Parts: sequence; structure tokens; C-alpha cells
Amino acid sequence: MLLDTASLYFRAFFGVPDTMKAADGTPTNAIRGLLDFIARLVENHRPTHLVACWDDNWRPSWRVALIPSYKAQRVEYVSPKGDQVEDVPDRLEVQVPYIRACLDALGIAIVGAADHEADDVIGTLSHQATMPVDVVTGDRDLFQLIDDSRGIRVVYTAAKGVGRADVYDEKALLAKYEIPANRYADFATLRGDASDGLPGVKGIGEKTAASLITSYGDLDSIRAAAADPSTPMAAGVKRKILDAADYLDVAPKVVAVAKDAPVTIANFQIPRQVHDPEKWLDLVELLELRTSAQRVMSALNLGPKA
Repeated sequence: MLLDTASLYFRAFFGVPDTMKAADGTPTNAIRGLLDFIARLVENHRPTHLVACWDDNWRPSWRVALIPSYKAQRVEYVSPKGDQVEDVPDRLEVQVPYIRACLDALGIAIVGAADHEADDVIGTLSHQATMPVDVVTGDRDLFQLIDDSRGIRVVYTAAKGVGRADVYDEKALLAKYEIPANRYADFATLRGDASDGLPGVKGIGEKTAASLITSYGDLDSIRAAAADPSTPMAAGVKRKILDAADYLDVAPKVVAVAKDAPVTIANFQIPRQVHDPEKWLDLVELLELRTSAQRVMSALNLGPKA
């Protein structure tokens, strides 16, 4: 099970009451929510291996070089060192180091990759996996990884939450978007995504994008058909695709999840015991994690409850 960790802790932050605080006033709703989510996921799906995939760089330089607008609307400021700082609510930002500390203390593997997003870590680990994989995310971009032949599914949390998450395999994705999983990245490139600063092809929405893929196949074939006067593609659609040539030249690499990110392979098995019991108990006490700590300990089968 590969967790899109930021997707989950953002969901926890906005979904769990912000009245949850430690005695010193530190907000804990994202911390407790994430631990509860992990407990529920482990209880529901019983993975043998678990990885918290991390955004070592939420806006990789190589994606920005290709499309400067990529996630540009999320940049809060640029540090004196040139680092681009994401616009994250202050009450969530203060919790992220504690989230990482809790995962580390429990012994849940945390994996990031230099100048890559968590999506790319997930893509790389999925590509290298020798067992079935469940990808847990609220990000539709990861639908491109679905592969029934290798047992790769997406547990999609955005629609119904973690407890009732939709599980997408190839059949479910086809029913939802009328496209095969191996064409999802092409579909996403055509459609674009305003939340990621990806413009897409102007005037091409989901239905038209799906229809083009059904009719012509992959993105290269669609572009070739648009340039061919003899094809039956509507003239207006042809013009839109041809006008977007500069975008379509670079967008596929931006949209595609990397499968060769520089990740360090380790033992990703569910921990059999708490990695750092003293640190974990200190965090439980400091943050007053109470039932959230108990539940994740129980779900992971880590012995006596904290």
C-alpha cells in the first residue's frame, strides 16, 4: 500500500475539527486524522507492506521548466535560497513535522525522491513492485498507474473519504471515464487541470477528450489525425488541437508520473514492533493523541496500546 501522504493529511486537516489541540495549543487535527486514516486503511485492506510517499519537492524544477504555470498558483513565496514555498495553512504547516515524526517513530517507511513529487515515488515503487499494489490518493493523476495485469489499483479518497473510498481497477476506470487506464495520461493532458496550472487544450473537456481517445487512440495519433485533412474529426476540434501544439509538445512529460525517480528501496513491510518506543510515547503524550494512537497501534498489531 502506497500512501499519497500529503493528499491524506490535507484531507485530514480540512475534514477533522480544528478544535483538536495539544495542551500547549498546537493543533493536532491533521496528525490525529492521518493516524486514523492509516488505521482504517490497514483494517480495511490488510496490506503486508506500507509506504508513506513524500513530496521532497512539490513543484519539481523539470516540470516547471516545461510548463512554467505548473502549480504556480500555489507558490506562497520564494525563500532567499530560491526555494519555492507552498501556500499551506499555518495550522497545518506546524503539524507536518510531527506527522513525519509519528510515522518514523512507529516504523512506517517514509520515502521521497530529490526533485520529485510523491506521485513520482508512487509511480516508481509501483513500477518496481513484485506484488499487487494499492495506491491511496485523492489525486486523479494516479489513475494512469492502474494495471489489472499487475494488480495495481487506486483507492480513491476524494469522493467518499477514506472509510468508503472507491477502489478503481481498469473496469471501474473505463466505466467512469470511458477510456482505458493506459490512455489516462493522454486524457488528462488534453483535459488539463486548473488546480495544477495545466491549461489543457482550450475548448476540449472530458467528454471530447474521451471521444478523441476512443476514436483515434493515443495522443500522437490524435495529433496526426488533426493534421490530416482527410480524417473525419470536426474542423473546430482539429483547429483546437493544432493551436495547442506548443503545449502538447511538452505536457505529456509533465502529466506522466515518473517511473524512474531516485528512490531508496528498503524493507517496506508493516512494522512488527514500534521502531522508537520512547519517541512514540513522548509524541503521544505531547500531542495528546489518545484514541488515534491506540487505534493505529491496534490496526498495525504493534502490541500494547499507547
